[in-house]
Amino acid sequence: MIKLNECPSCNHTGFKTYISCKDHTVSKEKFNLDRCQNCKLIFTNPRPEENKLGEYYKSKDYISHTNSKKGIFNYLYQFVRKLTIKQKVNMLGDKKGLLLEIGSGTGDLLAACIRDRWVGVGVEPSLEARKIALENHQIKLIENIDNINLKPNSVDCIMMWHVLEHIPKLEETLNLLKGYLKNNGKIIIAVPNSASYDAKHYKENWAAYDVPRHLTHFQKESMKKLVTSQGLKVVNQKPMLFDSFYVSMLSEKIKTGNIKFIKGTLIGLLSNLSALLINKEYSSIIYTIKSEKAK
Repeated sequence: MIKLNECPSCNHTGFKTYISCKDHTVSKEKFNLDRCQNCKLIFTNPRPEENKLGEYYKSKDYISHTNSKKGIFNYLYQFVRKLTIKQKVNMLGDKKGLLLEIGSGTGDLLAACIRDRWVGVGVEPSLEARKIALENHQIKLIENIDNINLKPNSVDCIMMWHVLEHIPKLEETLNLLKGYLKNNGKIIIAVPNSASYDAKHYKENWAAYDVPRHLTHFQKESMKKLVTSQGLKVVNQKPMLFDSFYVSMLSEKIKTGNIKFIKGTLIGLLSNLSALLINKEYSSIIYTIKSEKAK
């Protein structure tokens, strides 16, 4: 395990333990989440060494790396994923160009973007997911971001759907991706929001903490400070409304041992209503990000 002595976003050395969570998916180990007193980023600390992180993804329950429809929950997940793919493609707009997706999973979204006349390049560390993308969509995904072979200032849009929270080197990665982006290009980043109603309701049982696979745990303030430090700016925010239901059902399973559809649906609905009527703190938030110099 690696013990961080400074915040992975702002390098500040002042932080306190925010909460402790258990890895319910693979190792059953317990991990502390520290909160930076400067930028408010919450991060898993200590965390596995980078070359050991892959061990914590080796589970049949890690749903984003498979296309399994076994069981009602997996079936619902795949159904909602198909439903949201069209929405994600529409977010890219009518002007087509070069698209880079980090964390392509099994390639379903990238394939839909390519069908919509985008030139798509995808990165996915999971060998199993890359095999499925090649078999189902004839898309050869790149194994990691260090192997991306694109010209600087050539990419119109970069997508990271529930990926940034998995990445060990935040500043280094954003700086690398920013170098590929055209002057008026955009980065779309979706992450869970640890300030949401469902996060506060489930506390250490909130499924979106997902330690240690999720290394960082964002709120709006910490996201804004991170991107600003890289010469970027948040230009738009949108909720991912389905996430509150999905995460709440998973959280019920962690808390009680069973996926309680009615209770999970109720908490998910309360989370969305709380965000809509009170504080805009949705369970997951999509950030559209551009260069500070972009018009």
